[in-house]
Amino acid sequence: MNPRSQPAAHPRELRRKKAGLLAAALWLLLVPGTVVPAAQETRAYQPALESLARHRAAPDWLRDAKLGIYFHWGVYSVPAYGNEWYPRHMHFLAGDPRVFWHHRVHYGSPKDFAYHDFVPLFTAENFDPEEWAELFARAGARFAGPVAEHHDGFAMWASRVTPWNAAEMGPKRDVVGELAKAIRARGMKFITTFHHARNLQRYTDEPWEKYRLYKLHRRWHDSHYPYIRGLAPASDDPLLQQLYGNMPEARWLEQMWLGKLKEVVDNYRPDIIYFDSWLDLIPLDYREAFVAYYLNSAEQWDKEVVIARKQDDLPLQYSIADYEKGRLNRLADEPWLTDDTISTGSWSYTGNLEIKSLSEVLHVFIDIVSKNGQLLLNISPRADGSIPDDQRAVLLGLGDWLAEHGESIYATRPFVDFGEGPTRMADSGHFVERIEYTPRDVRYTRRGDTVYAIVLGSPAAGSELVLGAFGEQGKAAELKVERLQLLGSDREIAWSREKAGIVITLPQQMPDANANAFRIDTTVAAD
Repeated sequence: MNPRSQPAAHPRELRRKKAGLLAAALWLLLVPGTVVPAAQETRAYQPALESLARHRAAPDWLRDAKLGIYFHWGVYSVPAYGNEWYPRHMHFLAGDPRVFWHHRVHYGSPKDFAYHDFVPLFTAENFDPEEWAELFARAGARFAGPVAEHHDGFAMWASRVTPWNAAEMGPKRDVVGELAKAIRARGMKFITTFHHARNLQRYTDEPWEKYRLYKLHRRWHDSHYPYIRGLAPASDDPLLQQLYGNMPEARWLEQMWLGKLKEVVDNYRPDIIYFDSWLDLIPLDYREAFVAYYLNSAEQWDKEVVIARKQDDLPLQYSIADYEKGRLNRLADEPWLTDDTISTGSWSYTGNLEIKSLSEVLHVFIDIVSKNGQLLLNISPRADGSIPDDQRAVLLGLGDWLAEHGESIYATRPFVDFGEGPTRMADSGHFVERIEYTPRDVRYTRRGDTVYAIVLGSPAAGSELVLGAFGEQGKAAELKVERLQLLGSDREIAWSREKAGIVITLPQQMPDANANAFRIDTTVAAD
């Protein structure tokens, strides 16, 4: 760790530190027990793989839901510049020079205007949880909820673990609690996401000379805030240390990582908890202690819950895989999740945020569902709590499409193949390339004996569409087709079964410009 020898403090500075110590002590006295639990003999789940693996990672309600909405909204929304990593990049040039200079031009040096000085400006005066929840329901989401805490250390709930929380500072409202009530009132499940594994300052003793200027940011690669003497993240003020993660690791793990998770579990009973990257930096015994705590709590609630993680940070025996801004290029045996954002850039609101078209969002969503996946779609509210109109338009368009074609999405399961057509992804995983699909691209889903063929676009009137999966060499060759109809249309559709597959003569007008679904009722052909 970096040495912390400092010049003698000014008497005024000493008084401020004493006040900070007193405040921190008061908060610690109020914290409920955050010690890693010892053996939980009376609990159903023990903090060990063989016990936790009994948990069903992907319950049917998640596989039926398909679509969730969450949002990066917090103190980092105030500067509305760069992205949600503004709290890090404002401190040093090697991270993002645009943010570094923007902060100095508009707010001054971080010595004079630190990240915590944004907190009073995060007032959320237009935040209406009922209106937000209604928008999510109209968008067709079946689960929704907030980023409970990002890397920045600011909790969006009424916390007794940390004074840096939305109920005590900034909005002075229990954002998580108000949203939980509004979202559940509309029949949706509730998700909270956690990104705070990176908040701890993990220092290095390696000399500065080892880092070339363009790689200087790697000196603090596993810590969100850089330890730079004279700046707030390096302060020994106990109050500031709780925000900037500048404290001994043992205390931080107990209070800030595990303690916050347990508090949200106890107070809001989330149906899904999602973890961002860097969870592997948390010692395994802490990760397993949390999972056991959450699953045992869910047993008491008589509720099936979900844990989503990235990379290999938790075993898939009791969690589901998540792909950030990515997805699979194949049909998967096990359910999975994509978290993607409605914009082409930042996850949080910025003044120049470019929003994707409804067509792009919808096509990616359909592709995900066809491959046994679920979509967690991020939106970016402004700091004042308003959701921009261009984002609303996409959400409402998505909801309109699902209102007409939802039977081809909700409660479906994968077909024998995910689809066909000329457009293919090169790779699976995180941060895959953006793809523009065509009306010749088809994705399949099924519900029992009913199969849905969803066309990613609106083919030319009167043209022919061939569903090759039903051809003599197709994976669905043994299925007998009883009936075929076009969702959103009451017209008879001309079709025939040929060697190449089902050949459909398309009507003069398709119901939807973005995507269209054919319902195919089947039975297994007799021998």
